[in-house]
Amino acid sequence: MAVGFPPQRNNLKRIFQREATVLLFVCLFLKSILEVPGPLKPEITVSYIAVATIFFNSGLSLKTEELTSALVHIKLHLFIQIFTLAFFPATIWLFLQLLSITPINEWLLKGLQTVGCMPPPVSSAVILTKAVGGNEAAAIFNSAFGSFLGIVVTPLLLLLFLGSSSSVPFTSIFSQLFMTVVVPLIIGQIVRRYIKDWLERKKPPFGAVSSCVLLTIIYTTFCDTFSNPNIDLDKFSLLLVLFIIFSIQLSFMLLTFLFSTRNNSGFTPADTVAIIFCSTHKSLTLGIPMLKIVFAGHEHLSLISVPLLIYHPVQILLGSVLVPTIKSWMVSRQKGVKLTRPTV
Repeated sequence: MAVGFPPQRNNLKRIFQREATVLLFVCLFLKSILEVPGPLKPEITVSYIAVATIFFNSGLSLKTEELTSALVHIKLHLFIQIFTLAFFPATIWLFLQLLSITPINEWLLKGLQTVGCMPPPVSSAVILTKAVGGNEAAAIFNSAFGSFLGIVVTPLLLLLFLGSSSSVPFTSIFSQLFMTVVVPLIIGQIVRRYIKDWLERKKPPFGAVSSCVLLTIIYTTFCDTFSNPNIDLDKFSLLLVLFIIFSIQLSFMLLTFLFSTRNNSGFTPADTVAIIFCSTHKSLTLGIPMLKIVFAGHEHLSLISVPLLIYHPVQILLGSVLVPTIKSWMVSRQKGVKLTRPTV
């Protein structure tokens, strides 16, 4: 006598099959309309309107008034910005000189360099710093300031390390960045001044909106490339890049920890937490639109984007796993500082 599955399990199986089928048709439909060329003109709606939407949304949600308290900690800000926008990309460039003799796909290696050139993210570093109990104000300031700085510095670094200026005019990059990033961001901040009370009361889902738009940008990037029959992405290169990204993350987190905990560093344990996350995290929200602008029309755009797409979830995963350990260290260190202080 055959033993069948319980009714509940059969129901779940049917639901899963139905949802998977619907999702497959949705993906095929989106692919047909979001490919370039396509009926929705993604070369305009995605490259310009979607990117501008992300940064208008950021302008609306960014609470600049909360950052004023962190402005005076100049040494902390300099450490984070120099590490993430100078030391990080330079070290990656040196490392890639060694990796260039390996059989790893050259465009994935170029993608690793683009990761090094990216500014810190606005959200993940702040969330993890808050979860540990570190200097949240410093994390907010450096994430926001780094994003603004990245608008200018990141294209310069990409042009310097990857030489993309040969195919994309320098002035074109900055004019498009200005119109799709800076202007919407400023307009968002201006609008926020007038509807601040409403925003505080209603709390619109800014994160969900940005995530949906970003997902559309990422999806079109992969549609463009994987519809190309000439794409060449081997699993060996992909696995090696994944391992390299994990190694880079852990190494730089350890390095920032060692630098910021020296006796003469002048940083508190809470500062160290902000430094660890802000110095090593990279922005996907700014990075993908930036790559679409700098490498517009490039046949290997998706391959170049892959390391950044991997780096983003890795930084959140590693950060989340290390939160209890870092929090335990910070609490014990703060207790030690209190015990060593002379009583008055």
